[in-house]
Amino acid sequence: MTATGRTPGRRPGGPDTRGEIVKAARESFADKGFAATSIRAVARRAGVDAALVHHYFDSKDELFIEAMAIPVDPRRIAAQIIDGPLDEIGRRIATEFLGVWESPDGQQRMKALFRSVVTSDEVARMMREGITQMIIQPVSQVLDVPDAQLRVGLVATQLVGTAIVRYLVGLEPIASIDVETLIDRLAPVLQLHLTG
Repeated sequence: MTATGRTPGRRPGGPDTRGEIVKAARESFADKGFAATSIRAVARRAGVDAALVHHYFDSKDELFIEAMAIPVDPRRIAAQIIDGPLDEIGRRIATEFLGVWESPDGQQRMKALFRSVVTSDEVARMMREGITQMIIQPVSQVLDVPDAQLRVGLVATQLVGTAIVRYLVGLEPIASIDVETLIDRLAPVLQLHLTG
């Protein structure tokens, strides 16, 4: 026992322990990247037991999502995209992606995330590794073609470009076109990249 009456060792969970774990995770993802960050490493950095990290977060993926303040779970997005006929995957991707941006909270968080990605090499690396693991790889596996990752990468260029033009730059008429029309125009292009 110490003078405070506590046994020595790692501190127990407290009111802001979850926040400290998220901060430690963000730092670890920035320092080491997604692949090299472990739950144990985050726990050490936060000064807690790994079991406490697991108490708050079921997986490293979930911890990454929280640490990066991603407005939606990329694993849910991937599941929605791959659930359905392959000849409609372009439309599902456009619908899911633009759906995130069209919600006020989603748009605000995505704008902040995009700005961070283009101004910070560390954030860009974390996002690249995390999104590759949680979205690009699952979608690529469904395509079952040798150049699947290239195809999904080309889709990413279309989506990122659309987001920048519509939501960050506000270029007309893309900025004000209704989202259904935009999906109708974007979906065939994405489909061509994936299955054409």
